Amino acid sequence: MGFQPDLSALADEELESLLDSAKRVRECYRVLEKGGLNIVGEVLKGQGTFYEMEHYPKGDVFDRDTRSQYYYHAHRPDNPEHGHFHTFLRLPDGEQGEDRTMHLIAISMDAWGYPVGLFTTNRWVTDEKWHSADQIIPRLGEFEIDHASPSWPVNIWITHFVRLYRFHIAALLEERDRVIQSAAPPKDEVLENRDFEVLSSCEVDVEAWRKALKQALRQRYL
Repeated sequence: MGFQPDLSALADEELESLLDSAKRVRECYRVLEKGGLNIVGEVLKGQGTFYEMEHYPKGDVFDRDTRSQYYYHAHRPDNPEHGHFHTFLRLPDGEQGEDRTMHLIAISMDAWGYPVGLFTTNRWVTDEKWHSADQIIPRLGEFEIDHASPSWPVNIWITHFVRLYRFHIAALLEERDRVIQSAAPPKDEVLENRDFEVLSSCEVDVEAWRKALKQALRQRYL
């Protein structure tokens, strides 16, 4: 299935919001590139030897006010990506205030430190409480890392990257749920099945997506 939304169905305000996020993403690239840096390099800076499966930066990145979290790691040696970010919301659960982790999306990065894809994972991959697409999609806009550690440009970038691709993410989450529902065993067994890891994915190209958004908005005023 296609994961790119029908731009003709989006309101002007939605297109403008997406373009604003594209602008913020590109600005993060600009200030990093000016210093010979990139997104992945910033996250790995000062972290020592890069090992597969380790979380970077150590201890993850967490915003206590927004309850947003992310980390970077690598564990797919047969995949051309360098590694990927996992993004989460941590929601209070019950009277004890225990955290309930909601995985939003994973972002594949290439060897030059730029995003090349999005993908969803099965429950066991991130050891989360399972949430359906219907539960996650309305909360995508809550993801925000609003502090400067470990890198202000990276935190602005990942916040606006999720916003820029929120419609793609929603479609990927819906496809993920369809894959789970169509599997033969009981759902609880499927969620723990190591043969089901990446459940939906798509490639991304920030500049192509930005141009498509600009063209769609421009056509409204012709």
